[in-house]
Amino acid sequence: MAKDFLDEIIKERTKKNSEFPEMVEAALRARRLLRSLAERRRELGLSQTTVAARMKTSQSALARLEGGEADPRISTVERYALAMGEELEHRRSANRKSSRKTRASLRPAGSGRKGAGG
Repeated sequence: MAKDFLDEIIKERTKKNSEFPEMVEAALRARRLLRSLAERRRELGLSQTTVAARMKTSQSALARLEGGEADPRISTVERYALAMGEELEHRRSANRKSSRKTRASLRPAGSGRKGAGG
């Protein structure tokens, strides 16, 4: 695969900060989660205005969130999910470097695991 401009930026930034590739990966995971929430909103037939009102924010703020123009707090993403009857689920899994990666996914609100104790 040919290198592109983004590959070059990542290479240069990694020289200055060895954790930069992980930061890029984290940003991509967050973006995928927000896209998933936006897709779910559309599947449910909910407008940005309706969901924003449930979140107690503005439609334009939700549009910026969905458009990737913001780096939201986890509490904002959680409010977004809950406004659609969903909740975020967190899990940790080992990656290649034997450290841990955090993953988030959606599930219907109120479908907590029985006996999850904690």
